[in-house]
Amino acid sequence: MDRRIAASLLTLDRLFAADHEDGSLDLLLMGGAPLELTILAKAIAHWITTGLPLVLAAPLLGLFLNLEPAAIGAVALTLLAGTPALTCIGVIGAALSVALRRGGLLLPVLVLPLTIPC
Repeated sequence: MDRRIAASLLTLDRLFAADHEDGSLDLLLMGGAPLELTILAKAIAHWITTGLPLVLAAPLLGLFLNLEPAAIGAVALTLLAGTPALTCIGVIGAALSVALRRGGLLLPVLVLPLTIPC
């Protein structure tokens, strides 16, 4: 399993769980704002805290590994395109498993088949 996928899955199980536990998820559902917009905002916040640091650190880590500049750019662009996709796929799994008691164990089973290329 790719380390980026595993790192993304670590925090996805708690994306909606805290809101579900304290009842604020019900308030968001009954509020006037579209639910899609609320989920998009949570997905962007998750990506900013987990994916963006990885994208920003990739060129520096590429220099440490003595990669060629073209390879460093390719890695950074791939991460820039891939990490938001992993976050969006993970948000779907987190939403499906939010009410389950052991949803954190089910989340990788739901998300991993969707993230592995054919």
